[in-house]
Amino acid sequence: MNREKRTEIFRRLRAQRPNPTTELAYSSPFELLIAVILSAQATDVGVNKATAKLYPVANTPQAILDLGVDGLKQYIKTIGLFNSKAENVIKTCRILVEQHGGEIPRDRAALEALPGVGRKTANVVLNTAFGEPTMAVDTHIFRVSNRTRIAPGKNVLEVEKRLLRVVPEEFLVDAHHWLILHGRYTCVARKPKCGSCIIEDLCELPMSQRPEY
Repeated sequence: MNREKRTEIFRRLRAQRPNPTTELAYSSPFELLIAVILSAQATDVGVNKATAKLYPVANTPQAILDLGVDGLKQYIKTIGLFNSKAENVIKTCRILVEQHGGEIPRDRAALEALPGVGRKTANVVLNTAFGEPTMAVDTHIFRVSNRTRIAPGKNVLEVEKRLLRVVPEEFLVDAHHWLILHGRYTCVARKPKCGSCIIEDLCELPMSQRPEY
């Protein structure tokens, strides 16, 4: 795929969603961090239902630390893997209080040192909370990048690095949101909705592999 085609793809995605953002509900970098930790193998809708009850009670590292593991579990028990997530969130809050003055570090290494935070979560926080041009490659972005040939790769790190290299600079900050939303609602896993896709004519998926519509 050449630069001109990629540029047109992102122009169309931008026109469709001029101000894309995460579908997780949050009002601070800390709330975003916790929501992303909780969202692993869970839906954004499910996480938002839990945090809608949690955040009015505790939405700072110290406040959640004060809840303790068992107290936190009462708010997030509807989310998958809530036991291990509660442990990680409490450990993360303790590190934030003791090492970062209760603030979210704007540094990849410091973020990835937090329990329950991997590269993808760090990328989400750096991009969405701080406006850094990162690529948080999830299953949607991995699928869209490979299926359309925007940035094919064998694993998420390959796709991330290629996207950072080939996405035109003007689109970098919002690109991962556009790709996630496109994968979530149009270029879906089992049967992509090619007939209603705004970049169908630019996609390099062979016609033989596209569903009939």
